Amino acid sequence: MFLVAAAAIVAPIVLTIGSEKQVESYNSENASDYLKVALAAADKAAGISRSYFAGNFTVATKADRTPVTQADIECEEAIREIILSAFPEHGFFGEETGQTQADAEFLWLVDPIDGTKGFVRQYPFFSTQIALMHEGELILGVSSGTMMDELAWAEKGQGAWMNGKRLTVSDIYDPDRAAVSTGNLKSLASGTGWSALGEIVKCADRIRGYGDFYHYHLLAAGKIEAVIESDVNILDVAALSVIVTEAGGVFSDLNGARPNLEIRSVLAANPSLHEKYLSRLKGYVD
Repeated sequence: MFLVAAAAIVAPIVLTIGSEKQVESYNSENASDYLKVALAAADKAAGISRSYFAGNFTVATKADRTPVTQADIECEEAIREIILSAFPEHGFFGEETGQTQADAEFLWLVDPIDGTKGFVRQYPFFSTQIALMHEGELILGVSSGTMMDELAWAEKGQGAWMNGKRLTVSDIYDPDRAAVSTGNLKSLASGTGWSALGEIVKCADRIRGYGDFYHYHLLAAGKIEAVIESDVNILDVAALSVIVTEAGGVFSDLNGARPNLEIRSVLAANPSLHEKYLSRLKGYVD
């Protein structure tokens, strides 16, 4: 199982190409204490969610009519304990347990199982999302796609990584060659923005709906060029925004604003396509 504790992150493998050296694997010595703790928390949560994935767990319905499982609650409790034991002065904002010390200088944003509806139906496209915000700026993200064997992470200024390998968005800047993935689109589809999305779809080389964490991993790895969603919350995308940004992409809402606690939509892409798509989609949803 690759989802190991932070201490076991691989040391760098350096490949020499001509006169330049390129780091191809993450150097754990460069990881901050914040990242080491976040990775340890993700690892613990992965063990819990994996143990429940085959079934045999309780499911309840929250006030917003979305499901919550025994696994969601146990994962978040484990993550909270690990993080706040290490950083008791930090704030914590969890999908299931809400906010504590929300006005703290550092605020952890956690969705223990993002994609609970799929988890309940035994889809593998769920993940654990852990992000750290410092004075309103997202500076760290860990995205653990447990059943997909994908662990992605990033810190501000340190690049983005997947299973120890560096991530970089693609250099395909032609909309006619772009692969675009869409996710939640209810609010965009219900208004006049639907036709604007249609113009993007009409030009794209490939349209898919990979959804949840997975299409952001594909974007950061350069395997698709853009992700468009109009119905999200910050806990869904906080960690992923850091990963995409550190991979060289641009991550905003559909109006071009950077991610914050109120984010409700996403346009994420490589820089050139982000600019092109934003000009079409801006102004159609909040």
